[in-house]
Amino acid sequence: MKKIINEPQNIIEEMLNGIVKSYAALVHRVSDSRVIAKNDKTNQVGLVSGGGSGHEPAHAGFVGKGMLSAAVLGDVFTSPTPDQIEIAINDANQGQGVLLIVKNYTGDILNFEMAKDLAEMNDIPVEMVVVDDDIAVEDSTYTAGKRGVAGTVLVHKILGDAAKNGATLTELKELGDRVVAATKTIGVALKAATVPEVGKPGFTLAEDEIEFGVGIHGEPGYRREKLQPSKALAQELVGKLITAYDQKPKEIGVLVNGMGGTPLMEQFVFINDVLNLLLEENIHVSFHKVGNYMTSIDMQGLSLTFIELSDSNWQKALDAEVNTISW
Repeated sequence: MKKIINEPQNIIEEMLNGIVKSYAALVHRVSDSRVIAKNDKTNQVGLVSGGGSGHEPAHAGFVGKGMLSAAVLGDVFTSPTPDQIEIAINDANQGQGVLLIVKNYTGDILNFEMAKDLAEMNDIPVEMVVVDDDIAVEDSTYTAGKRGVAGTVLVHKILGDAAKNGATLTELKELGDRVVAATKTIGVALKAATVPEVGKPGFTLAEDEIEFGVGIHGEPGYRREKLQPSKALAQELVGKLITAYDQKPKEIGVLVNGMGGTPLMEQFVFINDVLNLLLEENIHVSFHKVGNYMTSIDMQGLSLTFIELSDSNWQKALDAEVNTISW
């Protein structure tokens, strides 16, 4: 294992300190916690997300004006504890309640629900939106139902804009559920991630082998095949996403997300193939973004997300300016 770290057991603390020292004008670390919160305390519904570390820049990179109020981090690929999540809720609450945006993993759901109950006992109104955008498999490792993956970042963006513009907690919950339903993601892995404290890859792929549908914690996908050109990968993923909708979407946003170990050069090759295929399908792409947004430490691979943009306000929200580390 080759990694630029000190002691593996200290990696989260040192990463958190590095984040807040690097971007002190935007965010701070809440005392005695693993919570990164925005400095700009505006009078709006608070938005809190989080989960296990190892997915950087998610979620601390999306804390700031126009997106999240706070993010709470657990150990690598491990849910944050309820008491840490409650700290994030308390910091994010500005008197109008707090919305939790949670990826659909069993540990995350249980712990965020417990924190929600604790906050409500202290008279803080809390709602929760569960993101389950991964169409690859259902009931995978750590998950009842579909997994939450890179589409979560688009949920942050649209709900963050709505909250900034004065939406109520009830309105944000309803909007969030609609955005999640319109968002579909699928991925492909070329090489597994190595968790620092484990020291070896989470699974093994041959040099000429890929796996479709792998999760962001290395959960199994739906098929292994020999390595293929980008055009063939794009055909597989685009085809799966289109058929995941009840009707072929007419207008969409597209997110190509690197898993942490895939160069931007390859990501841009891939989105070129995706956009060419969508043109052939007569699907209009009115928003697109490429980069590392929901990673899996050093996994080589990428994911493709579609969001059906039936509501013109969603595109405006995706295009709206924000002040965060990583959008």
